[in-house]
Amino acid sequence: MNKVLYTGKTHTTGGREGQAISSDEQLQIKLGTPGSGKGTNPEQLFAAGWSACFIGAMGIAAQARGIRLPEGTAVNAEVDLVLAGSDYHLQARLNVALPGLDLAMAQQVVEAAHNTCPYSKAVKNNIPVTIDFSL
Repeated sequence: MNKVLYTGKTHTTGGREGQAISSDEQLQIKLGTPGSGKGTNPEQLFAAGWSACFIGAMGIAAQARGIRLPEGTAVNAEVDLVLAGSDYHLQARLNVALPGLDLAMAQQVVEAAHNTCPYSKAVKNNIPVTIDFSL
């Protein structure tokens, strides 16, 4: 049996020009279409959630290999909203910074994280994803 660890709950009104509030009221944001300057958008929110989760997954992968993530570890996530004909799609890039980590170890950590991060698993084989990293 699966054990639910946490359920994020939000109440959203107005779509891309509305607002979203989490059930604990820790998240209260105005939404706006990309480039409107009126609020954040779903692509930014997805990028923020994915990058945070990915860092957590890299931490678990590093610990399993007997190392710690280096100071300055970061993920710059880019989530594109793409229009192909009349269909909307997403595509993404994760740009991972692991300053000072050995190349082979960095590859292992990033690959393990991409295989275990719930966001990565959710999009696997559903949207194009590119992962690059710098040391």
